[in-house]
Amino acid sequence: MRLERSIPAEALDAIRAPFLSAGAAPVDAPVLQPLGLLLDLAGEAMRSRLFVVSGDGGDEACLRPDFTVAVARQHLASGVGAGRYLYEGKAFRVAPRGSDRAEEFLQIGVEAFEAADPVAADAEIAALAWAGAAAGGRDDLTLLLGDVGLFAAFVDSLDLTPPLGARLKRTFSRPRQLKAELEGEAAPVVSTERSRIAALLAGLPEAEAAAVLQELWSLAGIEPVGGRRPAEIAHRLVEKAEVVKAGRLSPQQADKVRAFLAVSDAPDAALDAIAALAGPNRSPLDAAIEGWRKRLAGMVAGGVPIERIRLNAAFGRAFGYYDGYLFEVRSAALGEERPVAAGGRYDGLPARLGAETKTGAVGCMVRPARAYAGGGE
Repeated sequence: MRLERSIPAEALDAIRAPFLSAGAAPVDAPVLQPLGLLLDLAGEAMRSRLFVVSGDGGDEACLRPDFTVAVARQHLASGVGAGRYLYEGKAFRVAPRGSDRAEEFLQIGVEAFEAADPVAADAEIAALAWAGAAAGGRDDLTLLLGDVGLFAAFVDSLDLTPPLGARLKRTFSRPRQLKAELEGEAAPVVSTERSRIAALLAGLPEAEAAAVLQELWSLAGIEPVGGRRPAEIAHRLVEKAEVVKAGRLSPQQADKVRAFLAVSDAPDAALDAIAALAGPNRSPLDAAIEGWRKRLAGMVAGGVPIERIRLNAAFGRAFGYYDGYLFEVRSAALGEERPVAAGGRYDGLPARLGAETKTGAVGCMVRPARAYAGGGE
């Protein structure tokens, strides 16, 4: 396992300082996390990046790839309604083949589970990540912003049928499926047996659909093979049935989606370009854009230089559990594959982990070894 370079204590203290002033309670999340849960949340493609180990009782586990899910689980286990947590510790990810990236690395971050104004909280968290990253001494940083929710509001403006709109929103995090939607590829053929199961599962939340599929397997005495989990199989069955039922985008609608995804500019210019693409039902998109203007004003008030901010409408499609705004602080010297800091909003994650009370969820982290001006990883 490749370790990252150490940095001077005074540099680490400077990077840590903004997080210490964020009003968060220190927390120490377990290193071992349930493998199945992380794959359900982030997708099966994440498996190749995880260090898999044998957990207690023989259950599959992995070394924590980051802290968000681990801290969220601890927050829910505590039973409190709201909480803000500060962590500092090692995370572990298998480096891509041929890469020299560190596989064990230090992260410092804050996760906030609060029901207050989400726009203000988003601005605060992004400014916090910027402050921590900038404290390392680099002068080539930029803040790249994206928003899963902005895409959803744009799709709503197109006034599509509900099944088609819902399916299009889901493809935002799945580039190949999104490409298929935009190119109008023929709907897949679904066998009679699979279509019956898909019809049974259609309309259920994915967690419930997976539970129903698991129960059907149990009643039939079937053991799944090939490593695919019930959630993944249920998702694919329902998705194929919905493709047949909901139809496709018109060429004009597909062109608008392409134009939306191509927007990448200074924040005000990007928001103006997105507003110009609105469909006939534009009120959800107008509200989202107004929220973004307030969010940006809060970031600037928090110390982020506006000239260092860029809004990319397509950014964020690789992140599994983020369902709102998200960001990366990048260094020109390190490139886009090695972000210095990152974070965003994930309001839906607590519910997926079993939370019964709805609350906001947003967080960020910084990689001190990358933030340090004298570091390379």
